[in-house]
Amino acid sequence: MPFHVEGLVAIAVFYLAILAVGIWAAWKTKNTGSDGDRSEAIIVGGRDIGLLVGGFTMTATWVGGGYINGTAEAVYVPGYGLAWAQAPIGYSLSLVLGATISVIIDININLSVIISALIATLYTLVGGLYSVAYTDVVQLFCIFLGLWISVPFALSNPAVTDIGFTAVHEVHQAPWLGTIGSLNIYTWLDNFLLLTFGGIPWQAYFQRVLSSSSATYAQVLSFLAAFGCIVMAIPAVLIGAIGASTAWNQTEYGFPDPIANKEADMILPIVLQYLCPVYISFFGLGAVSAAVMSSADSSILSASSMFARNIYQLSFRQNASDREIVWVMRITVFLFGASATAMALLASSVYGLWYLSSDLVYIIIFPQLLCVLFIKGTNTYGAIAGYLFGLVLRITGGEPYLYLQPLIYYPGCYPDENNIYVQRFPFKTLAMLTSFFTNIIVSYLAKYLFESGTLPPKLDFLDAVVARYSREHMDKATLVKSDNIVLNELAPVNPRHSLTLSSTFTNKEAFNYVDSSPDLSNTEDN
Repeated sequence: MPFHVEGLVAIAVFYLAILAVGIWAAWKTKNTGSDGDRSEAIIVGGRDIGLLVGGFTMTATWVGGGYINGTAEAVYVPGYGLAWAQAPIGYSLSLVLGATISVIIDININLSVIISALIATLYTLVGGLYSVAYTDVVQLFCIFLGLWISVPFALSNPAVTDIGFTAVHEVHQAPWLGTIGSLNIYTWLDNFLLLTFGGIPWQAYFQRVLSSSSATYAQVLSFLAAFGCIVMAIPAVLIGAIGASTAWNQTEYGFPDPIANKEADMILPIVLQYLCPVYISFFGLGAVSAAVMSSADSSILSASSMFARNIYQLSFRQNASDREIVWVMRITVFLFGASATAMALLASSVYGLWYLSSDLVYIIIFPQLLCVLFIKGTNTYGAIAGYLFGLVLRITGGEPYLYLQPLIYYPGCYPDENNIYVQRFPFKTLAMLTSFFTNIIVSYLAKYLFESGTLPPKLDFLDAVVARYSREHMDKATLVKSDNIVLNELAPVNPRHSLTLSSTFTNKEAFNYVDSSPDLSNTEDN
């Protein structure tokens, strides 16, 4: 494919627009709020992100290049189709789908990934959440407009059969609506639950929740983002259906088709490139390229924020100044951006790593979140036990994509073409439930053993039950080993918002506990 100067110009325009918005947002951040609140402005936007911008950035947290390409791929691949596009499986692979640029202008894929990563890292580095939020607005607008403009032109291409007919009839491949066989219904349900509940306990999501100016806004943003994700998936579904309805030997792509060439994951940019006029394909593909960064920046910012606040400050430098925390975040943004780029360059393994990590979020972190918010009395011992049980059950269930053979063969297990056994039994949900109930059982068992005197207090080496801070709650005092820091400093909330935020959760004592804790200031004076 020849080098396209027009494509290069289109990409440059989109990227420069994104970068300009990011720098402007960084300037806006610098000129609002006091210097003492600089780190809070970078991490959670000063807790002042409005409804419109907040809705865009929360939607863009999931709707990146991977989300769009993953939806199209799921619809296009024979044997899967729309029935298996439960929630686009590729939303976290935003850096890997920087390969979109290589389709547009035929440059090396590694260079494409590096360009996407550098732009995302740069504006995240200088502006934090403000830059991420405002660039998300531009990115979502670009991808929505670009894809919807491209769809009519792709549908009208002579090589494309009516997608209404190919939805239920086999023409070039199996119908793109797909089917769910009776043997696969439990696998479908397992994956559906994983994608539904495993998408909740992510740092990037809660970072947007905490950036809202009120608890009501946070709830509204979640509903807006849910609606936005569905709307943004519609053009991708149509493009996947178009790809499944195309006689590729009648296009410049030629024979064999993308499935035979093992390029099903790139079906969206391929459709835009070969089924649309040149000027339309550049617009659509440039828009997708800009959207590639919408999830990458969120991931980089959330990782650096967690490290700077939860690890560096709380564990090593409790008295660190706000300026010091800001610089730690800037350094880690660069380091995490570089690490993510390095992983993206290993494209053959990134999907497998993401897939397993998504499983672990659902199986391990989701039960922990439920226990912290809604189950009174869970503690560190239960959390560790639940973590280990869930992890063991997940690993022993095997993973075909990673060529990991199972150690436990559940009912319905069968070998695939690579002689790797695939589980039909919903073992991921079983592992999640086991982790959840293990957490509760072990927590209450530990509580009973220590409070009844069966075990001496000195054996409570985690200070999770008999410590003065526990008070029959999950021990949050173990996060901080200094009497100089109290619980409300772990997540500072403006006074006018703290009451409304805590009222949205069932386990109110977990949030109001600090009100009943001893006055540490008097202790220090003595």
